Amino acid sequence: MIKFNHKPVLLDEVITGINIKSSGIYVDCTIGGAGHSSKILEKLDSGFLYGFDRDQEAIDASTERLHNFKNFKIIKSNFNQAKDILISQNVAGVDGILIDLGVSSHQIDQAYRGFSFLHDGPLDMRMDKGQELTAFDVVNNYSKERLLKILYEYGEEANAKKIVENIVKSRNLKPIETTFELKDIIENSFPKKQIYSKGGVSKKTFQAIRIEVNQELKGLEKAIRDLISILNPKGRIAVISFHSLEDRIVKNVFKELSTNCICPPKTPVCICGHKAIGILINKKPITASKEELLNNSRSSSAKLRIFEKL
Repeated sequence: MIKFNHKPVLLDEVITGINIKSSGIYVDCTIGGAGHSSKILEKLDSGFLYGFDRDQEAIDASTERLHNFKNFKIIKSNFNQAKDILISQNVAGVDGILIDLGVSSHQIDQAYRGFSFLHDGPLDMRMDKGQELTAFDVVNNYSKERLLKILYEYGEEANAKKIVENIVKSRNLKPIETTFELKDIIENSFPKKQIYSKGGVSKKTFQAIRIEVNQELKGLEKAIRDLISILNPKGRIAVISFHSLEDRIVKNVFKELSTNCICPPKTPVCICGHKAIGILINKKPITASKEELLNNSRSSSAKLRIFEKL
């Protein structure tokens, strides 16, 4: 079996939250190592599961993991295209959807994928190895202004100006080729005391570059709305996010679609005519239990929000 090590985050909470029917149609938009999907399939009888992923290694691993099941299909695609693809598969409606927006442990731990500042590898960070844009291109070819914008917006990095200045200085001497080279540049942009006290000052910059390489936020809101539109009545969508930018998008979409009126607060009479099409299953995000935090440190930033179609 392909070694694709990844512990599914908030597994019990997701399985309970999407309220699985044995005859239902379910969609795992980011199938990864099939940790969530395998549990969904265990609860299906005449039901069916569609899985999506951009990473061929994930698709190969999940296909092997699910080889004992017959009622599933995995499609290599960004989940932004899931609605159109499902319609093309003659799927009129679905009963449950999962979107796990996290980077898999496998992707992080494999040095050659270039996702992590903890492992020395080429600056890559592509979830889909077939795409052209890499982290090397972003770091070495983007303008100073564009890099600043990415670090501020996608990394929420307060020290972005100094980091970008040092990146530009370094790449003017020679291309920045590896994760450790970039990590050193970032760490040299901070006082030593701050590096040692925080430990991971590179985290925000690596996150920002990864988001840019994979266009992770582009179309996220539209994709969520599209997927909700094909939910059957009482169908549920569960989204796991790992940083505030993603969670804010999910929270705002769910809030709008579960609210009858979205007029400005001081409007005396509703003039928008907006009608809720669903309800929030949890008003506050579900986070990992103490037990899960002990067993899987990567669950510490995970937030789960669930929406049910009326």
